[in-house]
Amino acid sequence: MNLSALQHDRSSAVLLGMACGDALGAGYDYAGPLPPDTPVGMRGGADPGALLARGEWTDYTALAVPVAKAAAAGLDLRAESTLDRIVAEWVDWANTAPFSGLQLGAALSGKDATAAGVRRTAKEQHALVGRSAGNGCLLRTAPVALAYLHDPAALGEATRALSDLTHCETDAGDACVLWGLAIRHAVLEGDLDLRVGLDALSPGRRQLWSARIGEAERLMPRDFTRNGWVVQALQGAWSAIVHTEPDSDSDTGAEGRGQYRRALQTAVRGGGNTDAVAGVAGALLAARWGLAAVPSEWRRQVQGWPGLRGADLVRLSVLAAHGQDTTESGEHQTFRLHAVT
Repeated sequence: MNLSALQHDRSSAVLLGMACGDALGAGYDYAGPLPPDTPVGMRGGADPGALLARGEWTDYTALAVPVAKAAAAGLDLRAESTLDRIVAEWVDWANTAPFSGLQLGAALSGKDATAAGVRRTAKEQHALVGRSAGNGCLLRTAPVALAYLHDPAALGEATRALSDLTHCETDAGDACVLWGLAIRHAVLEGDLDLRVGLDALSPGRRQLWSARIGEAERLMPRDFTRNGWVVQALQGAWSAIVHTEPDSDSDTGAEGRGQYRRALQTAVRGGGNTDAVAGVAGALLAARWGLAAVPSEWRRQVQGWPGLRGADLVRLSVLAAHGQDTTESGEHQTFRLHAVT
């Protein structure tokens, strides 16, 4: 679809904004909640079994990269062949990853490295423990919003298909649909609204999620102590956003820089699974405010699997947003990427 200059800028910032939130939160994972005046900055973190360098993103952003690559190639993210391709990269990542969460790690541990095989293993794990609505499904669906800016119905289908690969509960798919449609809305309209996707849910689920969003707007991130659960991860991120004011009413990214930084720091101070919560908030705020909202020092520091840096995520975001446009030449796409970065 044809994007305006502002829409293009906002779409190009989504993965970078998410990765910076993820990396920021990684340094404080389960260290809080922290007092409101605690300084929060980019620092190294520790996943079980491995240290993370300053600015290094975690499994959340890592698993979004193969999805973004598929979107950038113009593939249909709902197609089984595309999901097979994504799963193969996830399994390759999991073979060397220090930590990937219990449900996700179990789902990717099977011998059948296909979408069908991962779904089957995930269902077996769900039957074993009785739940599978962890937040690991959420952040990896950010590229889906970019791939389907032109088609909100397809966006909902694709986010749910990606969530269902590893997380069987309806809460997980619902959260991914709501977040994906909120990112799309922020990119296209320059507005933050988590309720915009409620109509994409079944009638009974709309009322439940409307109440959950209202709860997020009344409470603070520190009140969502179970934010390893996808519902509270989304609530904690939305709470951090709505309780942080932008610098002004201007529509420029520079004016939104204060809200982006302060909201992510608020999310981190809330404690718990801070990399997930700050990553969720970071993607949505970047979709609203664009590249200028992400602090330059964070842009320079952010890095992670598979050997990418911030500029690479900007390129992936741009291509994911235009992957369906097969009429453009590679030369045109390259020129546009240089113009953005």
